[in-house]
Amino acid sequence: MSKFCSLEEAVSGIQSGQTVASVGVIGWITPDALLKGLGDRYEKEQHPRDLTFYFPCGTGDAMDIGGMDRVARKGLMKRIVAGSYINPVHPQTGERPKLMQLIRENAIEAYSWPIGASMHWLREVARKSPGYLTKIGLGAYIDPDQDGGKFTALATDDLVEKVSFKGEDYLFYPTWPLHHCFIRATSADEFGNLSFENEGLLSAALALALATKACGGTVTAQVTRQVERFTRDAGTVRIPGDFVDNVVIVPDQMMVTDTPFDTRYLSPKNMQLETLPKIPFGPDKIIGRRAYLEVPKRTLTILGFGASSDMPLVMAEDGALNAGNIDDYRFTTEHGSYGGVVMTGWQFSTNMWPEALVDGVTQFDAIDGGLCECTALSFAEFDAQGSVNVSKFGAANPGAGGFTDIAHNAKKLIFTGTFTAGGLKVSAVDGVLRIDQEGKNKKLVPKAQHITYAVSAGVAERGQEALLITERAVFQIHGDGLELIEIAPGIDLQKDVLDQMAFQPKISARLKTMDAWIFKDEHPALAAV
Repeated sequence: MSKFCSLEEAVSGIQSGQTVASVGVIGWITPDALLKGLGDRYEKEQHPRDLTFYFPCGTGDAMDIGGMDRVARKGLMKRIVAGSYINPVHPQTGERPKLMQLIRENAIEAYSWPIGASMHWLREVARKSPGYLTKIGLGAYIDPDQDGGKFTALATDDLVEKVSFKGEDYLFYPTWPLHHCFIRATSADEFGNLSFENEGLLSAALALALATKACGGTVTAQVTRQVERFTRDAGTVRIPGDFVDNVVIVPDQMMVTDTPFDTRYLSPKNMQLETLPKIPFGPDKIIGRRAYLEVPKRTLTILGFGASSDMPLVMAEDGALNAGNIDDYRFTTEHGSYGGVVMTGWQFSTNMWPEALVDGVTQFDAIDGGLCECTALSFAEFDAQGSVNVSKFGAANPGAGGFTDIAHNAKKLIFTGTFTAGGLKVSAVDGVLRIDQEGKNKKLVPKAQHITYAVSAGVAERGQEALLITERAVFQIHGDGLELIEIAPGIDLQKDVLDQMAFQPKISARLKTMDAWIFKDEHPALAAV
């Protein structure tokens, strides 16, 4: 019997009080039509109500690929547990995502888990384990001694516990059932076998299907096309039809934000680095240049969202990354794309010209196993105690994403970001940096609003090496806090650095001036690199 059905049929079986899970990484591999179909059903019927939603990662872009915003409706959503959230304002309307509005209004129970936990937890649900046990996140925001991952006052249940096992502390995530899940693939046959030939990521699709089926739930897939059964090689089918109940065809699904389809995200063939987008001259390019000097060759390096993911594009533009040496720089992200060049912005999460893909759960096995020895991650706040925050600050509630797992397990940590935020403007002339307008918000603060990772503790207790790189200053992070080791040419130490911090760092007796070529708009000579 064929498993193909209409969108309306696919969402009709969801009942009030149930749990619905969905795959998706920003715009990548998001089953947007299914999420929209559920939201539309609620608008029409005012049913189902009081659902719990589980998103291992922030799903959709809250714009054309609405994702989790499609179901952000009072009455429909009672609780959400997500590895990250989509937070930027809409570029045309200036509106915040609907889900962020519900969180700020305390209208739902909102929780955020590190993506590593949200991925690995699915494995425990699938094998009917009592829960997921880990040391990663102790002392951070997910620790019940901190916030326990609670993002609204309505979120009063303790979904994460601190337990003792053989005399040591761990975080424990008890399992609970998933009744429905939405996944996405490229092709399906009538039996429901799924292949992903036009998807830039695999993410948690298989893990969600297995966990949902183990709970006796229903798995629904959104695909671009139907293919005849027995026409594909077995190696191309990543999810067997045995684990799929319904299939909905959506022929015009977007590959990712602003991209209907682009073969450069699927294959290493015809690599042309000169076609990559350019980062305009400004703080991000300056930071990217200084940061890539710290990346060790022939070392698997994992990049986070933001200024850190600009780094490979800056390298390519400068000629520091080229066809002759690309094998010397092994870049990946938390979502499992290997080879080629990590992309930035709304296309972040996958690589152009990848050589291999692994699923999200497997990628976090690699991360937690310490196989990504170096990492570059962006920061929102850094405090006097040596803790970094990206998960909750001011009016922003993005969650940790993969940050906590990545930072905990890498040997070398490179944190990148502007020195201040909120209106910062800089320029440079002849390699000399000028602060034209200072940002309104200090990012080096006495105490971070959230502890996403305690960097100084990792340095002191586990021998990690850590740097904080901004457009005007570079700090070494020690077990007892920050030491200023470099400042940009033209920068006044007191006015532009120390006065813009809310605490006093150590100042190196060998304080250096950053190389002038970093601050020039034209491509630097390779000899300088």
